[in-house]
Amino acid sequence: MQRYSIFSLARNALTGHRNWQAAWRSPEPRPAYDVVIVGAGGHGLATAYYLAKQHGITNVAVLERGWLGGGNTGRNTTICRSNYLYDESAAFYDHALKLWERLSQELNYNVMFSPRGVMMLAHTVHDVQVAQRHIHANRLNGVDNEWLTPAQAKAFCPPLNLDHLRYPVLGAALQRRGGTARHDAVAWGYARGADALGVDIIQNCEVTGIRREGDRVVGVETGKGFIKAGKIAVVAAGHTSVVMALAGLRMPLESTVLQALVSEPVKPVFPCVVMSNTIHAYISQSDKGELVIGAGSDQYNSYSQRGSFQIVEHTLEAICELFPIFSRMRMLRHWGGIVDVTTDRSPIVGKTPLQGLYVNCGWGTGGFKATPGSGHVFAWTVAKDEPHPINAPFGLDRYRTGRLVDEAAAAAVAH
Repeated sequence: MQRYSIFSLARNALTGHRNWQAAWRSPEPRPAYDVVIVGAGGHGLATAYYLAKQHGITNVAVLERGWLGGGNTGRNTTICRSNYLYDESAAFYDHALKLWERLSQELNYNVMFSPRGVMMLAHTVHDVQVAQRHIHANRLNGVDNEWLTPAQAKAFCPPLNLDHLRYPVLGAALQRRGGTARHDAVAWGYARGADALGVDIIQNCEVTGIRREGDRVVGVETGKGFIKAGKIAVVAAGHTSVVMALAGLRMPLESTVLQALVSEPVKPVFPCVVMSNTIHAYISQSDKGELVIGAGSDQYNSYSQRGSFQIVEHTLEAICELFPIFSRMRMLRHWGGIVDVTTDRSPIVGKTPLQGLYVNCGWGTGGFKATPGSGHVFAWTVAKDEPHPINAPFGLDRYRTGRLVDEAAAAAVAH
């Protein structure tokens, strides 16, 4: 792998940047692999990278029906945080956040992680109580979180409006270590790192079947033929139910649309991420100057990547009330991603009833922020055929035992 540095940049500048190596190969699939990963999004590519880097398993193929990072990885709002309520969730997301903090150096690729702070607004007495409960729970788990008065929230984010609001700002919870990262760069960085370790990344290769021999999986049928696999790891985000059905398994998931939109670019004006669970709106500013705006997910099941207009209308109404200085800005583009949601709004990461088949899914609206941590512990699970202590509470067996991790009740929305 060609190492990126200021010196390699200078050397290639002398030749008109014509001698850069391709970031990853485009191989044809081999007949058999030790591990086949279904899905070349951030989680799938991270899993492949850590399988090779941490566990020495390099005979790995990552299969993607479209192009690398073309699913939810390229359709999210790039927020990274770990201030979740329950011990299990806080441990998982904070593990990811610690990996985010050194990921650019790990991959020798700038993922543009920016710990600018994530501020979650409280508008009602109930919001205040919930936020302070979160803060105390986070501190017990060693996760940073602090309470801000309205004046302190305004000082931290000057565009915030505190006057004449339908939902007044009574305070905010702030995680200073939270922030954003560049979604595409994360996929590209992990792809480049995994490829350099010998992993095959095969695009335009849809999985059309999962072949079984009794209670064990033995390979996948694809648009490029049958590929034998010792183990199969499904990381297909919103289409997990479809892929797992190919193996005869029904998953406790619903797929819905989560929408986002960006504005025309402006000079730096918004210093952090601001979220409001009460009015289901959140906003940050990208490095290009666009305001990145998101909302709650649509209320109906769909595999479409376009959502309903009333969600956008409601969200922009809330944004303009909280930040009236943006009320005359034009929106550039709007899109939707497909999120797979579990009943307790927590992920499923672990083994399945079929030997050799593993699944990483159910992240709902919170998958991007977990990318490095998810890939790290899922690679452990696949390599050792046992859950990592961090993802052990998130197995399928919790639906049998009833030990759910109910972030739906805790957070109302889990962006």
